[in-house]
Amino acid sequence: MTAPDWRTRKKAATREAIRRHALRLFLRDGYEATTVEEIAAAAGVSHMTFFRYFPRKEAVVESDDYDPLLADLVAARPAGEDPFTAIHQAVRAGLAAVLPDDRDAILVRTRLTLETPALRARNYRNQDDTRELFAVALARREGRIAPDLRIRVVAAAALAALTTAITAWAEGDGAADLVSLVDEAFAALRHARPSDHGADPG
Repeated sequence: MTAPDWRTRKKAATREAIRRHALRLFLRDGYEATTVEEIAAAAGVSHMTFFRYFPRKEAVVESDDYDPLLADLVAARPAGEDPFTAIHQAVRAGLAAVLPDDRDAILVRTRLTLETPALRARNYRNQDDTRELFAVALARREGRIAPDLRIRVVAAAALAALTTAITAWAEGDGAADLVSLVDEAFAALRHARPSDHGADPG
């Protein structure tokens, strides 16, 4: 193993250890009551090391690499797919990639976000970034320089379906199959779309 590879793996292991101990302490003692110093001590690092990996305590719950992964998967979907199908299938592929290793951490982070007012408020703001990421990915897929209103509306609706499925999964303590819930959410989204040949409401 080369030195750069070793350093990269060591950093990734340290980051994961900090996150794992933080989530454990958040569940045991509560998010607000847990300090950065306690997390660092549990992970065997200094509080300064904590801040090298996470700029603030909230970032332990908020940060992940899933959004860029999903954006790349959306952009790579076949050109003939409608945008809702492209996002749906990209989400399914993304979940297949991350759930085997990250399922429990995703569940804990989602529950913490739903149950902690400060995290929930920040999550609403973070969803703006995710929605724009989806919109840009859809625009890339269509060969556009930037997303237009139609694409942004599609991205917003798809994100709503995804977050509703994840919320239902977490509220059920992960008992249901997340991929099945995502499938149900996107099916509901499609069924709610009016027919192109529907009656004129006017």
